[in-house]
Amino acid sequence: MQTYLTLTELRAKLGGRSRSAIYLDLAAGRLPQPIKLGGRLYWPEGDVDAHLRDMRDKAA
Repeated sequence: MQTYLTLTELRAKLGGRSRSAIYLDLAAGRLPQPIKLGGRLYWPEGDVDAHLRDMRDKAA
């Protein structure tokens, strides 16, 4: 079953990153795009984890 993160949960997962920094990361392609459900944005946790792993591997 897919788990979805709210913006608040995504901020916590990214170490307290600010909302504006997250939206800048989205615009620059540094984070996966969210999905909109019922007027709110959600990020599939598996997609976020995979994206962060890919970024870490590229930086190494």
